[in-house]
Amino acid sequence: MRTATWIALILLIVGGVNWLLVGAFNFDLVATLFGDMSALSRIVYIVVGLAALYVLFMSAKLTRSIDSSSGTVSTR
Repeated sequence: MRTATWIALILLIVGGVNWLLVGAFNFDLVATLFGDMSALSRIVYIVVGLAALYVLFMSAKLTRSIDSSSGTVSTR
C-alpha cells in the first residue's frame, strides 16, 4: 500500500476517534489540543476531511479494479 494511503487511513482513524469522543463524552480532542476553531484546529479538520475523500476515492478505484468473474484484484 502506498505511503499516502497509510497516512490517509491513520488520519481517518484519528478523525473517527475524535468524533467518537465528541459524541460519547462531548470532548473535542482537536479543540483541546489546538484551540477551539483556531487556525491550527481548522487545518487539522481540513486535512482529516481531505484524507476521508482520498480514502473514499481510493476505495472506489479498488472496487473497480476487482475482476468480478474471478474475484481477484488486478495489479494495474
